[in-house]
Amino acid sequence: MGVVSVFLEILRKPTIGDVLSELMMFIAPLWVAVIVGVLVGWAWKPKWASLGREMLMDCSGSKDSTPAASESSSSGFGSISSLNLIKFQLPSCIPWITDDGAQKDSFSLPPTIDSNCSSSQIGKEKTGFVTDEDLEHLCKLVEEKDGGPAWIQMMDRSTPTMGYQAWRRDPQTGPPQYRSRTVFDDATPEMVRDFFWDDEFRAKWDDMLVSSATMEECPTTGTMVVHWVRKFPFFCSDREYVIGRRIWESGRFYYCVTKGVPYASVPRKNKPRRVDLYYSSWCIRAVESRKGDGQLTACEVLLFHHEDMGIPWEIAKLGVRQGMWGAVKKIDPGLRAYQKERASGAPLSHCAFMAQINAKVSADYLRSLESNSSDSSELETHNKSEKPLGRNIPKLLVIGGAIALACSLDRGLLTKAVIFGVARRFAKIGRRL
Repeated sequence: MGVVSVFLEILRKPTIGDVLSELMMFIAPLWVAVIVGVLVGWAWKPKWASLGREMLMDCSGSKDSTPAASESSSSGFGSISSLNLIKFQLPSCIPWITDDGAQKDSFSLPPTIDSNCSSSQIGKEKTGFVTDEDLEHLCKLVEEKDGGPAWIQMMDRSTPTMGYQAWRRDPQTGPPQYRSRTVFDDATPEMVRDFFWDDEFRAKWDDMLVSSATMEECPTTGTMVVHWVRKFPFFCSDREYVIGRRIWESGRFYYCVTKGVPYASVPRKNKPRRVDLYYSSWCIRAVESRKGDGQLTACEVLLFHHEDMGIPWEIAKLGVRQGMWGAVKKIDPGLRAYQKERASGAPLSHCAFMAQINAKVSADYLRSLESNSSDSSELETHNKSEKPLGRNIPKLLVIGGAIALACSLDRGLLTKAVIFGVARRFAKIGRRL
């Protein structure tokens, strides 16, 4: 009754302006309380809320040690850098809301380098860290022949020395996927290759990198297994990555593959949280300068990235949209500083040295990969056309029923969220039938 009496008193104000101003003063604290409650509830959620997901991730991590599972995790392209080259950023208006406390800067992992390619885990093809199949997959992405959905352009920005374009697409399963094209003026492909591979120098321009360590490497193929810990603003805790990476060279084209790999030597911990599904690969090549002088003095980087950081994908997409350009434009000053350091005669870091060990492939071999991808895409299209029609469950009907059911039940937000989640699952099942 107290709220009703206050509301009636507001309506008795003599003018509409007074009524509106009183209503705003009455409603604003309620909205602030709701928003603060949601944020605090998300940041300080109990451990049991993510227990089931962690158990599933542990089970999938053990299965990924088999070759078939590792192959499926790399071929199922299904997240800008971590985004590895394009850093994922959310608003930091509440910097004290984190769930990792004082452990942010205390976590470190000593490097345990095994450089014996023949006897190490990298030397065994059955581990499937980074193989020729990953090269084939990257080539399909570069040529846009991977059979995925169409790319939707998100951004087209530039600076005096850098041009940037970005696209996104949402697969039926898996996190959002991102594609970007960056052109650096007055830069060679070799310099850009070393720049993105150099973890020691990355710490000077990538403020999200907490620590990095090389776990294994192969001096013959240049394959590396590295361990990263990255920090994220707002309500996200630190994230841990075990990344396998390798570079192939064809002329002055460089195909750089980095992806999450299973690695038993790095035990899984509660904090920082392990990111298992991670893919970030790029193709580097010389292109004509944006000045239009016909000279190949610029460098193009085609990046393909996706990852599952363990947060809702819609929130991740919002963060990428808001923070993408602010993060991307920091890369160019970092590259120019790296060029100056190399020009001064500074010694190469170990990671930059490893970046120069590339597996050589011919242009004919790459063309054969493209022809194989064309044949497989035609076969996939033919198979899709033979599927029977008329068996799809109307998505609108399922979602509409969920809305009606949710509105008829007064059981709080949790019940409604469960109803919508189940309805979404049924809608996806209907599309696959």
